[in-house]
Amino acid sequence: MFHPKLSVAVLALLAMAPWLNAQTPKKEPREFLPAPFDQYCARRVAELSSADWQKGITAENWPAKQAEMRQQLQRMLGLDPWPTRGDLHPVITGTVNGDGFVVEKLQFQSLPGLYVTGDLYRPKEVTHPLPTILYVCGHASVIEDGVSMGNKTAYQHHGVWFARHGYVCLVIDTIELGEIHGEHHGTYKEGRWWWPARGYTPAGVEAWNGIRALDYLETRPEVERTKFGVTGRSGGGAYSWYIAALDERIKVAAPTAGITTLRNHILDGAIEGHCDCMFMVNTERWDFDRVAALVAPRPLLILNSDKDPIFPLDGVMDIYNRTRALYRTLGHEENIGTHIAEGPHKDTQQLNFGAFNWIDRFLQGAKREDLIDEPARPAFKPGELKVFAELPKDEKVTAIDQSFVPAFTAPTEPPTAAEWPQLRDGWMQALRHDCFRAWPSDAVKPPAITPTESTAEGLRLTKVDFHSEADIPLTLWLLHRVDVKPEDLELVVLNTLSDEGSEEFRALAATAFGSQFPGVKPDASAFAEEHKMLVGTKWAMAYFSPRGTGLTSWSALSLVKQTQLRRRLLLLGESLESGQVWDITRAAAALRTVPGFAKTPLWIQARKTMAANALYASLFIPDVRRLDLHALPASQHNGPIYLNVLRHLDLPQAVALAAEHSTVAIYTDDGAPWEYAKSVAAALNLDDKRVQIREPLDAVAK
Repeated sequence: MFHPKLSVAVLALLAMAPWLNAQTPKKEPREFLPAPFDQYCARRVAELSSADWQKGITAENWPAKQAEMRQQLQRMLGLDPWPTRGDLHPVITGTVNGDGFVVEKLQFQSLPGLYVTGDLYRPKEVTHPLPTILYVCGHASVIEDGVSMGNKTAYQHHGVWFARHGYVCLVIDTIELGEIHGEHHGTYKEGRWWWPARGYTPAGVEAWNGIRALDYLETRPEVERTKFGVTGRSGGGAYSWYIAALDERIKVAAPTAGITTLRNHILDGAIEGHCDCMFMVNTERWDFDRVAALVAPRPLLILNSDKDPIFPLDGVMDIYNRTRALYRTLGHEENIGTHIAEGPHKDTQQLNFGAFNWIDRFLQGAKREDLIDEPARPAFKPGELKVFAELPKDEKVTAIDQSFVPAFTAPTEPPTAAEWPQLRDGWMQALRHDCFRAWPSDAVKPPAITPTESTAEGLRLTKVDFHSEADIPLTLWLLHRVDVKPEDLELVVLNTLSDEGSEEFRALAATAFGSQFPGVKPDASAFAEEHKMLVGTKWAMAYFSPRGTGLTSWSALSLVKQTQLRRRLLLLGESLESGQVWDITRAAAALRTVPGFAKTPLWIQARKTMAANALYASLFIPDVRRLDLHALPASQHNGPIYLNVLRHLDLPQAVALAAEHSTVAIYTDDGAPWEYAKSVAAALNLDDKRVQIREPLDAVAK
């Protein structure tokens, strides 16, 4: 938040800077998307939806390309490096007899304490290893007397059908609706925006549990290890995609209602019907046809109903057609199919028949014309299939989001001067590749500007309109003495403003420049302080609000809408705050194009979350002399959110990076988090005032 007293505080620092004394409307469901956010999203979706990535693929080079893409997906699911494949500690807690089949109630640990509960269905008499299906459940809540039976009980009819038709079938619970409750709804329900910052998604846990379920099935004598299939619907459809994409042991896949396009999710609003478990952390900025492609050329049937609002048919068919083109290129078009049934988002027999028929063809050798005429029917009460009589005390399912993806561990000792370059370059590469991948190319020209000037009270106010990128129009304001030429200014302070700061600046400026701020109530007291500071110095103050704040603020939107806009950005491989960091770099570039400001010494000032954004922006601005960061968070766990940042570094390390080329003043009551940056500055033999810990200003502490 900008406050005029911050400008006065800058004046008090004058004696500490020796260099300074020596130098001078749309249809539903898109209608609620605020402009120009809708145009921005449409452009991004068009960029990411291109099928050009398939150009040049041949049957000969596909295995190498597939391996590269598989590792990318593995990382986006938080599985790179792979977790340790330890002992599964499987336990069968009971059996239930059905008509010609047996159900074993079992649990295993995919990681220590990460319990997976499931029911294994098999024919009563097994004389030789059988083809085996992993069935992954969708979102179904089965609770009796306040106790979860697990969503496996709601999908038992699939296990029953497979066991009655010559298969082994393991139906496993998800962490969200299993017997032990984990969490799928982190961002929009629980406010756990640190999930994408950590590189965590519950989709990764579900994929890992499925892969470990295959490990368990390989130990069973009833299982034919070369004939694994995977299927599931809704959430289970999505996990089926990820498991089949990552694990070649899956020989046939039939995911139901588990995939659609970015266009459906982002522009048509389908994302609002989904929880976080459906999505990878989209660092690579994929559309979902690339997930589907990783199954190729193994047999793949894409199933969906024609009136599914959260997996719209047009998007499903788009995925099918793009993936079919790849199968055609690979010479295996016969291995891909689609099955569309009439109906809503529901587990219907018509959909099941399609999956059963496809799996029978490729795992049992059935003919295409063979008819499936036995529907899938449940056989047990939910309580009969429950695995645990009492939940294990050492379970880690409930809090698996805190440990599943290894977090960055802050170094206890500063690097030596010899070690620093490699560490610094690694962090900078990680920021550019993993956190700010969605930024435009590095080779971007300075933005075109449209400046207009006004004068009053001995001050000149310059309004600088520019585009940070296409569809992101922004404004920079410059205020300084009218009798001082810009090229004679001693410094310019770029105040990066939140919504509060923007309102305060507008009220301040409206006192003397009312025509520029119609309808804004002036704040004469704040203007008087600012005026006194500016007429007494050869300084300029610049004011800037990045996207989502100021005149482009989201604050008028409900919190629900803001949350869903943020989720859209995450699925596009970015975040609101990563875009704001880019905007700050472009504001600095726009400032440099204003006549007379090309070489004016630049200071940047910001508060709270915006201070963290300004800190990171300074790493990509070549000539920041000083940073004044007020109430800077000690960690990015609570913001700002950039994809994957907490896998690589945290704010103390970012301060150390900035200190190599800028003086950094941090206004805080707690200097402990910043000792690392001070120690790095000392190791690099920088001056002892390069990282300063200063008392908070009253204006900022409020």
